[in-house]
Amino acid sequence: MKLILQRSQKSGMMGMGKIIFGLDARAQLTEEESEYVKKYKMGREILYRKEKVDTSSIQGMGIMAGLGTALAARALNLTISVDDLVKGKHVECKDIVEMRAAEEQLREACAMFKEILESAAHFEGEEVVEF
Repeated sequence: MKLILQRSQKSGMMGMGKIIFGLDARAQLTEEESEYVKKYKMGREILYRKEKVDTSSIQGMGIMAGLGTALAARALNLTISVDDLVKGKHVECKDIVEMRAAEEQLREACAMFKEILESAAHFEGEEVVEF
């Protein structure tokens, strides 16, 4: 599997100087991986769900802790299903930091999906795990 990311930008409504950042993501599956998705009817399975962080607790925190929480708060409310990754998912963001947070969320969803596909490959067989 490959995760293909494409970043874009466009001017906001009426050219008010505001830029909207776009991120398109699509998982390119091997033939075998596509067969697992069909066989196990995975399309609607949710791989990732992120709810916005409550930012009211940021005030009064130390600089580094507050910064980390503020960046986490920039993450979008984002739900990603198997179909989203396979067919493609478009996310619009208000700034580059938010776009980077969305990209990280998509990467996490793809990593989870790859683990699921690895599990699907080992049904009716044996998996040897070395430590």
